[in-house]
Amino acid sequence: MTKTFKFALAAASALTLAACGGGDAGSADARDQIKAVGSSTVYPFAKAVAETFARSNPDLKSPIIESTGTGGGMKLFCAGVGPETPDIAGASRRMKASEFATCQQNNVTEIIEIQVGLDGIALASAKGGITMNLTPKMVYEALAASPYGGEQTNQKWSDVDPSLPNQDILVYGPPSTSGTRDALKELILEAGCKSDEATKALKETDEDRYDQVCTEVRSDGRYVDQGEQDNLIVQKIEGNPNAVGIFGYSYLEENADKVQGLNMNGVAPTYDNIASFEYPGARPLYIYVKKAHLDAIPGLKEFLGQWTQMWDRGGELAKIGLVANPEDVKARAMSAATNYDVLDGAELK
Repeated sequence: MTKTFKFALAAASALTLAACGGGDAGSADARDQIKAVGSSTVYPFAKAVAETFARSNPDLKSPIIESTGTGGGMKLFCAGVGPETPDIAGASRRMKASEFATCQQNNVTEIIEIQVGLDGIALASAKGGITMNLTPKMVYEALAASPYGGEQTNQKWSDVDPSLPNQDILVYGPPSTSGTRDALKELILEAGCKSDEATKALKETDEDRYDQVCTEVRSDGRYVDQGEQDNLIVQKIEGNPNAVGIFGYSYLEENADKVQGLNMNGVAPTYDNIASFEYPGARPLYIYVKKAHLDAIPGLKEFLGQWTQMWDRGGELAKIGLVANPEDVKARAMSAATNYDVLDGAELK
C-alpha cells in the first residue's frame, strides 16, 4: 500500500469520525497533525515528547500541545470524535467517572489510559525566603474556607501553629479547573481535614457538606488563584520572600535555582521521596487517547511510542522533572501505549 493511499484512507477515516462523533464532515478538513490538550503539569512533558517526535519524524507535522488544565482538557476531549476534537488529554489526576460517562454519551467510547509517570504537589518559596516544616493539617487550617466547619480566622502562619513563622499567609496556587488543585484537595487538604474525627465522620452523613468543609479554599486574598500557568506562580513567589507557591514538582525541579521546596511531614519533595510515595503530595500523571483516532491521525501511534522511549528514570523526561512509574505500573502503561488497551471505566470514581 502506498503512503499516499494510506494517507487518503486516514483522511477519509477522520472525516467519517467527524460525521459520527459530532464534527461536521461537510466543513471540517481531516487534520494531519496530532492535537493534545489538558494539564499544565503534563504540558512540559508532552511538549518535550512532541519536540523529539518532530525531530525523529521530519515528514510529519509537529504535534499541537495546549495547556488548558485537566478539567478543561477533559471537557474538550469528551466532546466527541473527529478532527475538530483533540486526540489526547493530559491529566494530573485520573479521569473521573462523570467525565468517562460524558465521553461515552458523545461517542468517545474507546479510551486508552496511559500513566506516563509520577509528579508531586510541591509547596515552595523563594530561595532564601520563608521556610516551614508543614503537615497536611497545617496547610488545611491555613487554606480552608471554613476549617472543620468553623470560621477561618488564621491570618498568619503562626496563628495556625506557633512553630510556624509570624508571617502573613499568602499562597499562590492553581485554579479550580486544574488537576493540581484536585490533587491538592485529595492529597493534602482532605488528609488534613480528616485529622478531626467529627469532620471525618461527616462524610458518612452529609457528603456534600464534607466536600465543602474539607476542600473549599478561602477566597479572602490569602489564597490567590494564579491560573493554569505554573510558571506564573514561580515568578510570584520569586518576587516575594514571604509568599508560598503550590505547583507540580517538575516546576520545582526546573526552577531549583530560584525556589526551594517546603517539607511536608518532615519529608522533602524530591524525586526519590515522590517515587516511593513517602512524600504525601505524590500523584500519578496520565494521558488519555482516543482509540478511534489512532489510524485517522498521522503519527499518533508513533507519538505514543515516543513517550515510552522517554519516560524511564534515566530518560529525557526525568531531566525535566518527571518521576518514573514503579515497574508494575510501567508495564501496564507500556501495554496501553503499544497494544492500545481500552479503559473499561468500572473503577473510576
